Amino acid sequence: MLALETIRRIEKEQESRFEDKLIVNYDLDRTLVSFQANKRRNRYRWFKYKEGFSAALVQYLLDKLRIDSGRLLDPFAGSGATLFEAAKRGLNSVGIELLPVGCQVIEAHKHACNNASAIAAVLGRWLEEKPWQSEKESIPFRHLRITQGAFPSDTERSLAHYLAATEKEPEPAQAMLRFAALCILEEVSYTRKDGQYLRWDYRSGRKQGVKPFDKGVLALFDEAIEAKLTQIRDDLRGQSLDLFPEPETGNIDVLCGSCLDHLPRMEPRSFDGLITSPPYCNRYDYTRTYALELAFLGTSEKQLRSLRQEMVSCTVENREKMDLRANFDPDLFARAEKAFKGQELLARILHYLEARKQAKLLNNNGIPRMVRNYFREMALVIFECARLLKPGAPLVMVNDNVRYEGAAVPVDLILSDIAEQAGFEVETIWVLPVGKGNSSQQMGKHGRDELRKCVYVWRMPITPRARR
Repeated sequence: MLALETIRRIEKEQESRFEDKLIVNYDLDRTLVSFQANKRRNRYRWFKYKEGFSAALVQYLLDKLRIDSGRLLDPFAGSGATLFEAAKRGLNSVGIELLPVGCQVIEAHKHACNNASAIAAVLGRWLEEKPWQSEKESIPFRHLRITQGAFPSDTERSLAHYLAATEKEPEPAQAMLRFAALCILEEVSYTRKDGQYLRWDYRSGRKQGVKPFDKGVLALFDEAIEAKLTQIRDDLRGQSLDLFPEPETGNIDVLCGSCLDHLPRMEPRSFDGLITSPPYCNRYDYTRTYALELAFLGTSEKQLRSLRQEMVSCTVENREKMDLRANFDPDLFARAEKAFKGQELLARILHYLEARKQAKLLNNNGIPRMVRNYFREMALVIFECARLLKPGAPLVMVNDNVRYEGAAVPVDLILSDIAEQAGFEVETIWVLPVGKGNSSQQMGKHGRDELRKCVYVWRMPITPRARR
């Protein structure tokens, strides 16, 4: 197909341009550059935020790039790995996170840092007395449409009594008790997170797919909450792994909301480094995969729809953000738009995807819009970050390349080109030794072709570069 051949030719030209920057880094693997390495680390194992990277990766980056003082930014903070690891090094940090789930996890970890012994004592008392079992009052779980029927009736009843019992405790113990319940919602439900959506056990009564999904034995509420309370209590007491091996001296500020709203309001040249992992351009809808947790936190149907549209466009349900221009300095917006629209490889990919859409060959017609808006919004994020970082400051980004209808989308090359136009120098693009294979459907139609998974390191030059 001529269109794909043209895309591949231009991609090879871009690869040639960044050839000396694309370096395989054998220190990195998919475990380190994902949630997997957090499973043995106390605070990060409490809640399984699978979309984040590991604390070990943050430590590696801080050491490798010699970031040892100043102020760090993470515009896609997730569950806060960058923030907490920076704090342990004495760095102040600012995190921006849109999903209330991430904000709640970060706040719970801050409570644990600041009130470990007092919280451990309350959790110990709850394990002995089990006050939810004798609680007469209840606070019903406020379901969203997407979460209706997620729990067995006995589980939902026990959860309602547990929530009522937590309200009789003072803060911050109350917050940590509720956080413990947040951590077990998936475990005691009929659901399982599966990339782009929730899978539903056949016992829920929901029909989903041709083959029924059997989650196996569902944990009872009491056994699940007691296990989680025990885990958190023991970690706070330091009985298993060492929770805080170094005193946390850095300050952590968390801004809840979209980085497209918060970044333009920040002072220029106010950060000494940035480590982040944005949503990937891979169709994952975080508002669906974390629907149970969002409902638990009181998110309404209207707020859920709003969250879905406020995300950086990474799912086919994202629409164009019509008021985007109003948030940004007009000159910065114009330069970011020029960099986005002038990216030749991206333009070819978008033209190809639109043609496949017109030919009814895409499995979802929202894919071209999602890809276009993803790079447009990421261009604005990159230009804002260039404005916020001090001369010589590094920006580190973890991201994945993707593929649609046979067309590889080299996110690493496209964003690095945009970063250069924003004023960054591309220092290196670390390539993981093992890439990511394409889906079985893609392999059947287009053959096996591994995609790069990369960690980008861009840096603001000491001497400002002339605008391109």
